[in-house]
Amino acid sequence: MGMFKRRGYWQHVSPTGALSDLVTVWRQAGKNRWRIAFLSACCTFGIFGMMWMEEAKGPHPPPKVTYITSWHADRTDEEIIASNIENQKYKDEFAAEQAKREQKVREVYKTLGRYTGVDVDRIEQEALAEKEAEESERKERAAELRAQFEGD
Repeated sequence: MGMFKRRGYWQHVSPTGALSDLVTVWRQAGKNRWRIAFLSACCTFGIFGMMWMEEAKGPHPPPKVTYITSWHADRTDEEIIASNIENQKYKDEFAAEQAKREQKVREVYKTLGRYTGVDVDRIEQEALAEKEAEESERKERAAELRAQFEGD
C-alpha cells in the first residue's frame, strides 16, 4: 500500500470530499438549482458551439528550401544560363505569390481598422507618400554616389 500513497498536492484532494461538497452546494441552491444548472449548461454549450463554428486557418507553411551542395565542373555556359533563367522564373513566381499573401493580410487589417473606427484610407495615403519620399531620396543618393564615382 505504500506505493499508492498520495504525495504533495494530491494528498489534500479527495474525490469523495469533492462529491460531498458538490452535494452540499446543490442542496443549498434551493429552488433555483435546476435553473442555474440549465443556464450554466446553455452558456457552456453556447460558447463551445460558437468556437466549433469558427473557421480558422493556420499560418502558411514556410517555403521549401533547396540546398545546392555542388555544381558539376563540366557545365556549359548555356546550362548555367538556362538554370539561372529557371531560377529567376521560380523567384518571380514566389514573389508574386508572396505579394498576393501580403495583399490579403493588408485587406484583413484594413477591414479590422474600419470596424474599429480607424481612418485606414488616410493611413494608407500617408504610408504611400512616405514610401515615395524614401524612394526619391534613395534615387537622389544613388545619383550623388554615381556622380562622385564618375568624378574620381
